[in-house]
Amino acid sequence: MSQGQWYPPEWPDRIRALAAGELTAVAPRRAATVMLLRDPGGPEAGATGGDRSGTGGDPGRTGGAPDGPVVHMLRRRTSMAFAGGAYAYPGGGVDPRDDDRLIGWAGPPLEHWAARLGVATVTEAQAIVCAAVREMFEEAGVLLAGPTARAVVGDTTGDDWEADREALVARELSFAEFLDRRGLVLRSDLLGAWARWITPEFEPRRYDTWFFVAGLPEGQRTRDVSTEADRTVWIAPAEAARRYDRGELLMMPPTVTTLRALAPYRTAAEALGAADGQDMAPVLAQARLEGGELVLSWPGHDEFTKHVPATGPGGGRA
Repeated sequence: MSQGQWYPPEWPDRIRALAAGELTAVAPRRAATVMLLRDPGGPEAGATGGDRSGTGGDPGRTGGAPDGPVVHMLRRRTSMAFAGGAYAYPGGGVDPRDDDRLIGWAGPPLEHWAARLGVATVTEAQAIVCAAVREMFEEAGVLLAGPTARAVVGDTTGDDWEADREALVARELSFAEFLDRRGLVLRSDLLGAWARWITPEFEPRRYDTWFFVAGLPEGQRTRDVSTEADRTVWIAPAEAARRYDRGELLMMPPTVTTLRALAPYRTAAEALGAADGQDMAPVLAQARLEGGELVLSWPGHDEFTKHVPATGPGGGRA
């Protein structure tokens, strides 16, 4: 059993309560996250990220140049109510205003995105893609947008960009207003939908999360600006997965699964090109009573199956 899996100590009691009909599942909130890739030798080569906590070593150090692209990851602050201390990708919840009106759009039409994401309407598809692009700008300073359908913005580190980023974080500015103000269109062709995971029904905070893949645009750099993270790193997906297996990096099942899926690709463009072939069927954890144990499993992902005593304390890092 892998040693780096995030496993809250309250899960066994909540699973028992759900099985007994004493717990009502909350509706999951729509969310999006982006696996941002950069090829070796790119503009941030050698930059493994920042550590604002003053603790630990450097998980971005791979002992040599990786064979394929590296992925940008954040370590969530331990004070966070959801997945504190776990490594994850930039991402967050959908802003309801992302559904309000159509925005400047480049790339596959919204009808394509609705079918690919498995949602009923084009406005919902737009909101999910907007969440992916907006959250990556908010948490990493990288923006997949440009003045035309064939261009993408360059350096986004100036004071004016920072003011807009902070206004987006504070929800003082909607993403549509931000794009309109700057005369930009969202470059949906620079994103690929990769996976969809739904937080288990026994969790008090639930998310229906779409995972996307993207390459770092030329001329842009990531910035260590997320208020929800105390560290950022660039790390090869296979190396991150190995460090999870050794118990060195804490992660949730969808993060580990997507890292393993990215490992075979030799370039960011190759991974982006493979996105349309990925299975977008939602993955939802299942919990059942089996003899004297609670069995927690993620269909199709046997490595995360857990057996918890049906009575007595449990939980923690498994």
